[in-house]
Amino acid sequence: MSATEPEDARRAALAAFEAEGCGAPRTWRNGPGDRYARHAHPYHKVLFCLEGSIVFHTDGGDIALEPGGRLDLPAGTPHAATVGPDGCVCIEASR
Repeated sequence: MSATEPEDARRAALAAFEAEGCGAPRTWRNGPGDRYARHAHPYHKVLFCLEGSIVFHTDGGDIALEPGGRLDLPAGTPHAATVGPDGCVCIEASR
């Protein structure tokens, strides 16, 4: 991946958040193999993977994200997540 690709993905995510009227975005990162236990949010979550990979585990099946991938989780959707072997950097906002 070139040095500009994550920045291009970030710009695209920010444009989508703005176009969709999302709240203020936040960027976060995790190390290889990190896990999030099953939980839910009281808001619609819009998330883009900027670097690395992450798999979200939902009742409807697994959703694997790589750079540029998008996840929409309606409010109250139970999910867990497992970070890929190279870690991940994601940006998310609520809608």
